[in-house]
Amino acid sequence: MSNTVKSISVGYNPINKSNIFSSGDYISGQVTLELAKECKVDSLCVKLKGKAEVQWTEHNGKNIVVYHNKEKFFNIKQFVIQDVMPHYVTLLFCFSGNNTVGPGCHVYPFTFQIPDQDLPSSFIDSKGKILYTLEANLSRSMRLDCKAKAEFTVVHKANLKSDPLLMTPQHSFTDKKMKLFTSGTVGMDVNIERTGFHQGEGIKVVASIQNKSSRDIKPKYCLYRKYSYFAKGKRKVETKDILKEVGEVIPPSADQTVTRIITIPPTTCASILNCNIIKAEYRLRVYLDVKYALDPEIKFPIVILPALQGPDEEQPLQGKPRFCGPRGTAKLLLFTTPRTSTSASNITSSETKTRVSGLSYFRVTMC
Repeated sequence: MSNTVKSISVGYNPINKSNIFSSGDYISGQVTLELAKECKVDSLCVKLKGKAEVQWTEHNGKNIVVYHNKEKFFNIKQFVIQDVMPHYVTLLFCFSGNNTVGPGCHVYPFTFQIPDQDLPSSFIDSKGKILYTLEANLSRSMRLDCKAKAEFTVVHKANLKSDPLLMTPQHSFTDKKMKLFTSGTVGMDVNIERTGFHQGEGIKVVASIQNKSSRDIKPKYCLYRKYSYFAKGKRKVETKDILKEVGEVIPPSADQTVTRIITIPPTTCASILNCNIIKAEYRLRVYLDVKYALDPEIKFPIVILPALQGPDEEQPLQGKPRFCGPRGTAKLLLFTTPRTSTSASNITSSETKTRVSGLSYFRVTMC
């Protein structure tokens, strides 16, 4: 731990009750720097980053092969303190920075605009992750940098009703002739109303089932996920059942139309179809359980969208901040300028606590 820098931390302010962001949103927060004594600083910056990363291992005989890949979506840097002297001059004359910050707690506000592009939703799994972060970095001459990081959640913008592919109904038919211990045929004609569904929504499945066999059959339903990871020209696929349901028995020589509502668990990860190295896909499998025979089945691709937010979920920040800088770059608040901060020596301790505790996520790195 440094004798000078007691701690550095970064946090952000939520813009709605769900504490989620989307492309094009503004994200505001603060870097808090606590110093034990006066400090000369080369720079203090904040980075807004979005990236995907995958990694897994495979055994090839006695060898272990590591597969790793990264995809960067954006990396935007914003300085709150910056040394105006060129770097080569600093190195040549051994200057230790011309920005002096006094002891105490210093709070530096910032605002970024998340790039308005097709961003995948946040995702974390054992073999891959899609992360969006705010990173603060304090740089001083001849010393290791002090860093802090805060993660925030991004959800992919998707409009169910405006996308014809998501609203497309699905239909499929299958039949099968029984052999060996079962005679006759079984078949089913299955319809679902569309392809896209929100988290927590029900999928209405209508199946016309023909049991012309000698045995009882049961319709069964399985919603499962398929995660795919890509690295070094190889694809790693993992599947897992999310839920299973069983329908009523259909006796021999009977035809029935069965309707079932399959509710997507609200905690299910949204589909990820717009990332080059990670894909999260879903299938609904409808099949007939026939004893002593291979089960006829139908699989439907399902696109899961983030849950709908009601009007009370949206709570934009009061007041419209003023920004400078070209569109698509880091947006800096006009009142945030280099070498200025809110110091604990200028405000009461209660005011300091209010500003810090208002942050949604707060991670402290000790130097």
